[in-house]
Amino acid sequence: MADVPSRDGVLSGQKIAILAESDFYEPEIAYYQRRFAEEGARVDFVTRMWGNKSITFTGHEHRAPLTVTRGLEDLDDRGLREYKALIVPSGMVADRLRYTEDIERLAPATDLLRRAFARSGVVKGIICHGMWLASSIPYVVRGRKVVCHNNLLGDVRNMGANYVDQDVVVDGDLVTARTGDHCHLFARTIIDELVLRGV
Repeated sequence: MADVPSRDGVLSGQKIAILAESDFYEPEIAYYQRRFAEEGARVDFVTRMWGNKSITFTGHEHRAPLTVTRGLEDLDDRGLREYKALIVPSGMVADRLRYTEDIERLAPATDLLRRAFARSGVVKGIICHGMWLASSIPYVVRGRKVVCHNNLLGDVRNMGANYVDQDVVVDGDLVTARTGDHCHLFARTIIDELVLRGV
């Protein structure tokens, strides 16, 4: 599906990056493609390209395809500045993207998330199991209010975050949500936060 931004949306001309890998939750990803476009934003799916020009991933429930052509390895600090939000979706995306060949170095996706947390101008959205991607950089959520899938409750507490039992939680430039089924509330909150920030 081509993303065709609305001319009248509140996010007209803005860009949102969403991390991608296989075993994504299809209803969530399809919702983002449509909902952010309704507000005029361009959605870019980014992933680790492994030297490929494109990679087609498959969804978790229905094996639906998602072809990605943008590499997160190419998102240096200048490239990251082009995005108003970075979203780590639900499903197994974060688990797959936190792999690193060199245990002394952060996985490229984790490093991208680290750099996004260093930029207050980028809204960070982490939903459901997405918090796995922050497990190697716990200091980015330490002391912050978050929610996650119930399976990750121990993880976020071990990371020093303050778990809040709500479907969506906002703590400054960080928006978290409980499960992929809360993607509509999550997306609405991210849109609201971007509008509040004068995007």
